[in-house]
Amino acid sequence: MPSQQGTDVDTDSKEFLTFALGEEEYGVDILKVQEIRGYDAVTRLPDAPDYIKGVINLRGTIVPVIDMRLKFNLANADYTAVTVMIVLNVSDRIVGIVVDSVSDVIRLASEQIRVVPELGATIDRQFLTGIGTLDERMLILLDIERLMTSTEMGLVAAATALQ
Repeated sequence: MPSQQGTDVDTDSKEFLTFALGEEEYGVDILKVQEIRGYDAVTRLPDAPDYIKGVINLRGTIVPVIDMRLKFNLANADYTAVTVMIVLNVSDRIVGIVVDSVSDVIRLASEQIRVVPELGATIDRQFLTGIGTLDERMLILLDIERLMTSTEMGLVAAATALQ
């Protein structure tokens, strides 16, 4: 008889959707993910920062789309058939992020999540929750809520002002 996997869940663990940007793997809290879509053409907004690709109409909701490569100052990548848009629900706001590819969903126990090391002022750690380790893999865990609601992004505050 097959065992019932998933019934013995560690309450101190969290699930993350993992995705790639270049050679690095990132993770976001799976509870923030609404859906995963292929990359669609976006409507470009005038005078928007370069990392804001534009907006899409997602079943009647206008959704801003962020290119995470540009946001993190990584090299530009061509959009291909595996380029993915992750639609997130952050602070009651729907936001799309463009990533190179989605890998999988993994569960990390609290002891598998390490504190981001202090690197001086050269790296902004405020949008990172930790470094996840799973076997030989290392994941950069994003505080996507903090990133998307930051004044730098201006998405949530701007959306609230429009309502």
